[in-house]
Amino acid sequence: MDVLERELTDPWEGVLAAPVGGSDVGVLVLAGSSGRIERERARILARQGMTAVSIRWFGGPGQSPGICEIPLETFTAAVDFLRLNGAERIGILGTSKGAEAALLTAVHDVRVDLVIAVSPTSRVWCNVGPGRDGLHRPYRSSWTWRGQGLPFVPLDDSWTPAQAEGGPVAIRGWYELSERTFAELLPSAEIPVETARGDLLLVAGGDDAMWPSLAFAEQLAQRRRSAGASVRLIARHDAGHRPRFPGESPASASARYEYGGTPEADALLGAAAWPHVLDALRTPDGASA
Repeated sequence: MDVLERELTDPWEGVLAAPVGGSDVGVLVLAGSSGRIERERARILARQGMTAVSIRWFGGPGQSPGICEIPLETFTAAVDFLRLNGAERIGILGTSKGAEAALLTAVHDVRVDLVIAVSPTSRVWCNVGPGRDGLHRPYRSSWTWRGQGLPFVPLDDSWTPAQAEGGPVAIRGWYELSERTFAELLPSAEIPVETARGDLLLVAGGDDAMWPSLAFAEQLAQRRRSAGASVRLIARHDAGHRPRFPGESPASASARYEYGGTPEADALLGAAAWPHVLDALRTPDGASA
């Protein structure tokens, strides 16, 4: 399928990829804490007949340099943009912190028909990196809505990595320790996915070394099922934090973080999830189990 691409510069940096002739399905594609524009992922969705937009939602001109008090209106504005470009069915495909943003956006915006949350969290966490004031501490919420910070779980800075100094670090244990330390804050920080109108598709690996995304995904799925809402969970216990869909390049190695899994397991999880992703985007209730 022939695809057209257009660079975006206002109100955020990004890319729009769409089939020639457009589409009535629009997808907002959000990276995690890398902050990158997911061009390759937008392209493979466009080749499947969808209008895909990927934006830089922090670290760009006029934006917070870190994931700190990011307005959820950033994402509802992207929903506006997709609607203006002809989309009638709206999905958000987010990974890691981008999945956190996607879930919260669906909770607050009834126009979101579907969230595909890859390596998600089930609760709101504190900032990753500095806010507009340049400060990392004290911890603040990653997100705001209508100018108010959302309740969040901070990180316990007493944590130390198990890996030798100087090599890539697995930080999953930091999140698990923080859940125990701040257990009293967990209920208020839970993402109320049971209230979201749209469908939910979860993709998670059990060997995720960044945070326990499979456990988080299972919590989200249980919350949806308890409310009688649609949900589907696609998982592999040997996959890590970065599943890759068919047509995407393998994720590059990091000198800073361990992500878990293997390139083979991550590709297998992406391949298992891909038909469900396409089906859910194209058809209402395609994410239900």
